[in-house]
Amino acid sequence: MKAIFKAALLASAAITATPVAAAAQATSQGPSVVDELVVTARRREESLKDVPVAVTAVTGERLAATGATDITNLQQTTPNLTVQVARGSNSTLISFIRGVGQQDPLWGFEPGVGLYVDDVYVARPQGAVLDIFDIERMEVLRGPQGTLYGRNTIGGAIKYVTAKIEGDPELKLKGQFGSYDQRDFIGSAKGMVSDTLGVGLTWASFNRDGYGTNLNTGAEHYNKEVAAARATVEFSPTPDLFFRLAGDIVTDRSNPRHGHRETPAFNSLNQPIPGGEVLPDVYDTRAGSGDHNLVESRGVSLLGEWSVSDTLTFKSISAYRAGETEGTIDFDTLPAPYLDIPARYNDHQFTQELQLLYTGDRVQAVGGLYYLNATAAGAFDTILSQANLSIATAGYVDTESWSAFADVTYAFTDALSLSLGGRYTRDEKTGRVYRQNFTGVGSPLFGNNLAVPGLLRSDFTSTDTYEKFTPRVSLSYDLNSELTAYGSYSQGFKSGGFDMRADAILTPDSRDGYDPETVDSYELGLKGYFFDRRLSLNTAAFYAQYQDQQVTLQTPVGASIASQVLNVGESHMSGVELEGAAFFTPDLSANFSVGYIKAEFDEYRALNPLTGQVEDFADSRVFQNTPEWTGAVSLTYRRDLGEMGQISFIPAASYRSSFSMFETPSILDQGSYWLYDASLVWTSPDERYRVGLHGKNLADERYRVGGYTFPGGLFANSVTAYYGPPRTVMLSLEAKF
Repeated sequence: MKAIFKAALLASAAITATPVAAAAQATSQGPSVVDELVVTARRREESLKDVPVAVTAVTGERLAATGATDITNLQQTTPNLTVQVARGSNSTLISFIRGVGQQDPLWGFEPGVGLYVDDVYVARPQGAVLDIFDIERMEVLRGPQGTLYGRNTIGGAIKYVTAKIEGDPELKLKGQFGSYDQRDFIGSAKGMVSDTLGVGLTWASFNRDGYGTNLNTGAEHYNKEVAAARATVEFSPTPDLFFRLAGDIVTDRSNPRHGHRETPAFNSLNQPIPGGEVLPDVYDTRAGSGDHNLVESRGVSLLGEWSVSDTLTFKSISAYRAGETEGTIDFDTLPAPYLDIPARYNDHQFTQELQLLYTGDRVQAVGGLYYLNATAAGAFDTILSQANLSIATAGYVDTESWSAFADVTYAFTDALSLSLGGRYTRDEKTGRVYRQNFTGVGSPLFGNNLAVPGLLRSDFTSTDTYEKFTPRVSLSYDLNSELTAYGSYSQGFKSGGFDMRADAILTPDSRDGYDPETVDSYELGLKGYFFDRRLSLNTAAFYAQYQDQQVTLQTPVGASIASQVLNVGESHMSGVELEGAAFFTPDLSANFSVGYIKAEFDEYRALNPLTGQVEDFADSRVFQNTPEWTGAVSLTYRRDLGEMGQISFIPAASYRSSFSMFETPSILDQGSYWLYDASLVWTSPDERYRVGLHGKNLADERYRVGGYTFPGGLFANSVTAYYGPPRTVMLSLEAKF
């Protein structure tokens, strides 16, 4: 009954008011018509209605109007999506779609949701919490996208799309000021400087004081200090040729997030630790491992397009990206290093993609080749001061990947179309793992050259190759000119690898690495417009089978921590999704979304530390970061003020039911909650000036977005949590010249 009540509540909210799937806004067809969005989910421009994939598309205009600051805002409006800042960082991304994703951002462990910036794959989650600026739209593709997007899109893909440079040169300045001394500045200049050459440059600075304080050092906690820049040059020497050269850099100097202690601290003698009580403010900490953090991510890409004929287009996408991270996570959140982790990561990748697109009367097709050469590396110390022990860990993973793909759509009639696609992928990986005990607080990896070497726990290099063909098939039928139904089957694949925390003494089999995982997904959907395009609805029902599921386990064993990435077995997911937009009057519109998912383990085989035997724990394990219900609703009321411009009022609410942080339920699990937002925006008659007032989390809800659990006296009973932002208010000022 409780589930039925929630469904009825969200459905009624969706009918009477609504969130963002396709922004309801006036178009050239009339003042009360839902806008028709164009997306590139199938690597070609198509109406959202015609794409046989569950896609949420959000325009840059809509993001600006609602005061969205970074891509984690997508979580509040997209069904069955979790997009969060990782536990100890300000700019590392955690993503889950329909129960599939990556909670562990360690190097070598790859994401289950692919992130793309202008069709360039971003392999690592560090620096991937992209701030929203200079953006045309964002697309969230739900379900496996293994054919056209390939590696690590087993759960889906998120696309960050910037706009082409068009029109006369324009300068845009924007300032955002708000709670916790928020001070954001964005400046962009772009336009055509000749008939064939366009230039764009954007610079942004995002600064904010902390939501809390490190009571040990006095430093800001949960603050923000990010600078970003993007430069673009577009060149069209002839009508048939187009080139885009783009470069970007993001530097994050925000203080590390150490979390909030959820349980009182006690030592290895079971005695309370002074100052180890639970702090009343969830944003405060007493961490002592340091306040230094630096994350830098940068890249350059070159896109070339050649229109060979009216039906044939050739594309080349070349890109290089690199990044570095220096930081620390204080697991115990105490001044002394009961359980501290100083760490550094670095990565670089080169990708090359070739595409050939064909558009005919009955046939549309895209095929191509993809190559990736990447290295992800890092090092960290696990410091256990009560044992006078530091466990040094370091290593790297080299990946070389090749794939070939094709997707062909054939229209049997004007109404009936069949799409067939497939992708062959071959990944070669080499993993190097080093892990050693040192007596002392810190190892030579982080400057303690006086530490005494102890037991060498791991020192190996392993290589493996993973191959897979992933098919896709879909059938679409236009019930009428406004309504399309589709059915699809798709398979996703994520290659295996090597655990960078592998302890060859505690888990000798970890030298062999872990196997790939796959998802087979079946989907039925209905998309279209109703009531003379005053209402749009995008619906999907899905069932998926998850095989050889990769799960990261970290189990305290004596004075060490046994880490394993295991293929624990199988599971299945089923659910429904509804998104839409509606116009009630020329001035009043709404957006809405509802998502439901039931995700269950069928097999979860792991070692029982009490019996020493491998057992099936499927009955006692749950999916992490996968709430059963998600929903959102917002209204947009626009009022034309004539010569005074236009004003818009946008109240919104979003809901997430309870969910677990890990596969094993714990006290860190988050209960259900609502978030309430509102925006009031004034736009001048010539649209050159805009003023917005945006309130987020107006009810000041406290909700967890991540955590760590290392109970027991040796680890100071370290059970810590990370929380989403509190209530904030922001004033935005924008001018175009």
